[in-house]
Amino acid sequence: MEVVYEDNHIIIVNKQSGEIVQGDKTGDRPLSDIVKAYIKEKYQKPGEVFLGVVHRLDRPVSGLVVFARTSKALTRLNKMFAEGQVHKTYWAIVKGEKARGEKVSGEWHTLEHWLVRNEKQNKSYAYDREVPHSKQALLKYRVIGHNDNYQLVEVHLMTGRHHQIRCQLSAIGLPIKGDLKYGAPRSNPDGSISLLSHRVSFVHPVSKALIEVESPLPADAVWQSMIINK
Repeated sequence: MEVVYEDNHIIIVNKQSGEIVQGDKTGDRPLSDIVKAYIKEKYQKPGEVFLGVVHRLDRPVSGLVVFARTSKALTRLNKMFAEGQVHKTYWAIVKGEKARGEKVSGEWHTLEHWLVRNEKQNKSYAYDREVPHSKQALLKYRVIGHNDNYQLVEVHLMTGRHHQIRCQLSAIGLPIKGDLKYGAPRSNPDGSISLLSHRVSFVHPVSKALIEVESPLPADAVWQSMIINK
């Protein structure tokens, strides 16, 4: 486990692909339990350690996850996430030849779809117009890097929907590398998808200081080969 920021009220961890943030039906040990054990040992805390989960990342996604260490921080962070006061930046690797011939211009594009979630399939479907049981999904993206075969896309979410980035990029012909569920031609060797929660910034819920944190790039060779021009 890699801790990238911690204080008395919050802790930010760099999640690895394959880890689950919170317990689920698989019974696998969640990241939240690992963080609790870390806090208990480091600070020699007796009894149960408090840790609040304020958001999640899909299992095959890597990058930054914010946890609350106090009930005060949890209440305030929940409100901040709900009101869009926590700014998250994602990076995704997509197949370059499908990127509409774009160069690394940094030009922002806005995507709007209406997503319908299929619970049984654990998958969302994108539509160009509102349909029954759909929710509006908005994001902005730009191409910020490349290698010989892929392009690196930066994404800012404007809404928070199930599998939103994965679904919307796939809908415009840019499935994320390794994401078989959303149209990638092949999986990544480690079972990950090439989507990274790269940066998070927000005003600290207690101290009011500005918190800005970035995750390192995964050790994967494709990530490391990216020529980035932000």
